[in-house]
Amino acid sequence: MSPSIRLDPLQNALLDRYQRGMPIVGRPYHAMGRALGVGEDAVLGCLRTLTERGVVSRVGPVFRPRTVGYSTLAAMAVPPEDLDRVAERVNRYEAVNHNYERGHRLNLWFVVTGGSQVGVTDVLNDIERETGLRVLDLPLVTAYHIDLGFSLRGESDCNRAEPPSVATQAAAPLRFSAEENALIALLQQGLALIPRPYRPVSRCAGLSESEVCRRLRSWQTRGLLSRFGVVVRHHELGYRANGMVVWNIPDDQVDRTGRAFARYPFVTLCYRRPRRGADWPYNLFCMIHGRDTATVEAQARILRHSQNLPEDASKLLFSLRRFKQRGARYRSPALGMTMAPVHG
Repeated sequence: MSPSIRLDPLQNALLDRYQRGMPIVGRPYHAMGRALGVGEDAVLGCLRTLTERGVVSRVGPVFRPRTVGYSTLAAMAVPPEDLDRVAERVNRYEAVNHNYERGHRLNLWFVVTGGSQVGVTDVLNDIERETGLRVLDLPLVTAYHIDLGFSLRGESDCNRAEPPSVATQAAAPLRFSAEENALIALLQQGLALIPRPYRPVSRCAGLSESEVCRRLRSWQTRGLLSRFGVVVRHHELGYRANGMVVWNIPDDQVDRTGRAFARYPFVTLCYRRPRRGADWPYNLFCMIHGRDTATVEAQARILRHSQNLPEDASKLLFSLRRFKQRGARYRSPALGMTMAPVHG
């Protein structure tokens, strides 16, 4: 992986302010520039540069899990000499949006998303058939905190003042109209970096520009979006230590523990997933993205001590290589629906 990229003052201010809370209006980049004291062209130029340099993945909505589709976290124990080959095979699936090597016997971890549970299961079964290796399926049970935004100012190890979100049980995704499904398929690709990015969306979805914005604001109010803004790649911002802490918590204590962990600002993701027998006894997952491994290890200890948990209650799995990282694909765009070009 490449070293972290140095940001100029405008890039820093833009990313720090608009990883969430981006205005949902006809000319969002103009509104962002006005708030930052620069012109619309400066904001667009900044975002284009950051996209070309790999810092920005896309701009737009991040859908809350299990609202518009299904997803699961999957893991495989791949012989080290076969890891590159198997990772490449997994990456070929459009449904796979994240794929990492982690330091554990289960060394390949990836996320599969889709519009149906059957579709997600079919991908897992196909991967098992293609590779001859067992896939561990770890679907979401309860979400305590999900927010992959990264502060550029640094945060302390103290608790968040309020829980960042209410724990939500995984449920069946909502039903959407044909127009809304088309809108989801377009928006999951990210907004175009042009002055009026909703115009190509509205043309493809058969809606007016104002109606696209109205529906997006409605989805935001209803909690269908985790956030709306600039989606970054953490490693390029200097968060090189990607640590997944997995915990073996008594089932009658996991909700309380998950809510407590979710209050810490260095915890970017916290959720419950199922145990899978003696090979995988862990039922609580926390993601910590830090600038170095020592910091992440210290923060994992803070979590453990905060709940008086024994040392053997958890394992810390660091990411070693990133094979794939992009936005989730819950819908397949219909023929002719893909928006291009991104930069106008």
